[in-house]
Amino acid sequence: MQGILAPLQFLVMLVSAGLIFYSLRTGAAVFWADASVVLKTLLLLTIMVTGSLWEHDVFGKYLFAAAFFWEDVVSMGVIVLHLAYMVALVGSLGTTEQRLVLALVAYAAYGVNAIQFVLKLRRARLDARLETQKAAA
Repeated sequence: MQGILAPLQFLVMLVSAGLIFYSLRTGAAVFWADASVVLKTLLLLTIMVTGSLWEHDVFGKYLFAAAFFWEDVVSMGVIVLHLAYMVALVGSLGTTEQRLVLALVAYAAYGVNAIQFVLKLRRARLDARLETQKAAA
């Protein structure tokens, strides 16, 4: 599931960031920028739920298992930022510009989190390759 949702979320984030920058520059397409952030947030929450289920199956904890502790910590911050955007949107809090900048901050945090997971995956693959080479030698 993560193998499908993670790239989809990244693609939605790229399109959404483009819409946000366009809206900030022109004042147009704000509805579409907001809709794209809502979609990105829904994908994020879906990935968090499915990821925590996987983490529980593999490590016996829904969140903060030792193997993914720091990734989960950053994920919580990412979720808080995305949900703050949703509160601002639904509650009509702040200006449109403030809300859209908040989305970009949330996206920057998401980028850090995505890099964490990619590096963790890359390290696991390198470790597995080394183990295979040691076993063959």
